Amino acid sequence: MLRKALLAAVLVVGLMPSAPAMALENGLARTPPMGFNNWNSTGCRADFNEAMVKGIADIFVSRGLKDAGYQYVNLDDCWAKTSRDSSGNLVPDPVRFPNGIKALADYIHGKGLKIGIYTSAGTKTCNTAGFPGGLGHEQQDANLFASWGIDYLKYDNCNNQGVDAQQRYKAMRDALARTGRPIVYSICEWGRTDPKVWTWGAPVGNLWRTTGDISDNWGSMIGKAQANRALAQYAGPGHWNDPDMLEVGNGGMTATEYRTHFSLWAIMAAPLLIGSDLRKVNADTFTILENRDVIAIDQDPLGRQGTVVSSSSGKVVYSKVLENGDRAVALSNETTSTQTISTTAAAIGLGGGASYTLKDLWSKQVRTVSSTISASVPAHGTVLYRVTRSGSMTRYEAESALISAGVVESNHVGFSGTGFVNSDNAVGPYVEWTINSAAGGAATLSFGYANGTTVSRPLDVSVNGVLARDELAFAGTGAWTTYLAVQLPVTLQPGENKIRVTATTANGAPNLDYLDVG
Repeated sequence: MLRKALLAAVLVVGLMPSAPAMALENGLARTPPMGFNNWNSTGCRADFNEAMVKGIADIFVSRGLKDAGYQYVNLDDCWAKTSRDSSGNLVPDPVRFPNGIKALADYIHGKGLKIGIYTSAGTKTCNTAGFPGGLGHEQQDANLFASWGIDYLKYDNCNNQGVDAQQRYKAMRDALARTGRPIVYSICEWGRTDPKVWTWGAPVGNLWRTTGDISDNWGSMIGKAQANRALAQYAGPGHWNDPDMLEVGNGGMTATEYRTHFSLWAIMAAPLLIGSDLRKVNADTFTILENRDVIAIDQDPLGRQGTVVSSSSGKVVYSKVLENGDRAVALSNETTSTQTISTTAAAIGLGGGASYTLKDLWSKQVRTVSSTISASVPAHGTVLYRVTRSGSMTRYEAESALISAGVVESNHVGFSGTGFVNSDNAVGPYVEWTINSAAGGAATLSFGYANGTTVSRPLDVSVNGVLARDELAFAGTGAWTTYLAVQLPVTLQPGENKIRVTATTANGAPNLDYLDVG
């Protein structure tokens, strides 16, 4: 794509870390954190106490939630007394936590789980009772948390005295690092100030809130999803967009809406922090929260946040690249009536196959389609598929090919492998793959690409030095984060073959992602 266009885009959205080395390298949260936080169900009420927290830990083990991947049992605001002790330390509320936080941490660790705690990057936390915050006490509080055995810190944004957000959140990052204890660091800044937290969060925290607080209703939940889904480029292993905790089971939405909630958080690679009191929820809640097929989408180790393939009149298609080459596809209906929602294998970047297997991750039904991925989706519902291309296709990543003039980049999410090739904008730059065909003969080449312009960027395709197609069209895909595929039937020789694509216009090539051969 045009280098000037890329520069302009960077200036608009802010600088972002495009290389994993830029992330907070504490080795934690390589997949989105999973666990529990009490706030959505209890707030600051008296039923937030030691008995409740222990009860949640017990249920994690007895109901199999621990085995499904949930591990953090986190305390939110109101766990402390409203004043520090004579040494300046935070003090657990003796009524709520009569045995203290260290004893509670030991109990939770004894279950094979981890414990999280809360404070604010301000003089006080967010509750009006006036609990002390961490501003100016970063190292003292970090040391105290580490001595208690804390594994996760949620650091809120209230009463921040106008101090620069980066300054405040980096101070606690550094304090946590100096304790020597591995503590997941959750930046709860809400995306309120400029520059936006997602543009600077990756080297600072393991996750950052992208929205204000969620509420237990459809409008709030879908609004958080809509805000968060535009930020996929900033997420990855160790640094995640956080549209807030789950409301599943709190009673303000239908089971259909809660399945949408869980599906969208999973395809967006969001943290899955249960916000309901599991001692009181119904069977539907456990069915949703324990769906391991959906959890696997969220926890896929490739760490890509899903992107929007299409959105029209409340009918939204999301696609997420998975580590094994499959795609997760969510057909989400934001309207109040049943809708047919459709996409294609090519539209989700999985073209070139003779057929595709769709596994519905809620109904568990499996079917085969030739190209179209479609479903009748109820109001406020979401159908979530895992899509697998059938047949024997071999993938060759563009970043591993011979590149005559261009660079490998990773700043537009949705690609396969570790990046894509951005060739120079000129006639003549080429990318050449060396592939192997044991028997030779007829084959289909499928080129994965993105073209964020409205103009086709045609390429000449040659096989072993012989032109197989001139000016093969690579039409606009609508965005640089939308990857499609173009197919070309060819004949290969037995053994080694060289496949070259060459730009034929001054606009150069599209961003080339991969070559599939089948």
